Amino acid sequence: MKDIVIKMLKKRGVNLKDIAKLVYNLQSKYITLTIDECLVSVNKVLEKREVQHAILTGIVLDIYAENNNLPEPLLSILRRDEPLYGIDEILALSITNVYGTIGLTSFGYLDEEKPGILKSLNDPKNGVHTFLDDLVAAIAAAASAKIAHSKVN
Repeated sequence: MKDIVIKMLKKRGVNLKDIAKLVYNLQSKYITLTIDECLVSVNKVLEKREVQHAILTGIVLDIYAENNNLPEPLLSILRRDEPLYGIDEILALSITNVYGTIGLTSFGYLDEEKPGILKSLNDPKNGVHTFLDDLVAAIAAAASAKIAHSKVN
């Protein structure tokens, strides 16, 4: 299942190194680490079945919205990434909740600031990524929290 999720992410324009860069930017000001360490942490997060299920669900909903295969009014809500919809963030929070408050606060920061790959995913010219931008932020936040927890003295 992990390989399927990674292929789906790649097909939607996200590679794991993009996520690792977000992790690096979140944690490098607190600890010394490398992109490769961040990539290991991203891969560990992606091994969790509940993370895989959340990604699978969100990406499929984005694809269905992009292809106009959802009923109204849900189709319009997802196509315009309605700010008050919130279900996209709730699905993403199912990933961060596994990793505690560090994951939660990092997700909030990434969701608000949209650095790196998140900026591209949030641009409607690049397709419907209502769920994907939040899921990528959640993966990065969770991987960041995983690193922070492992470096505690």
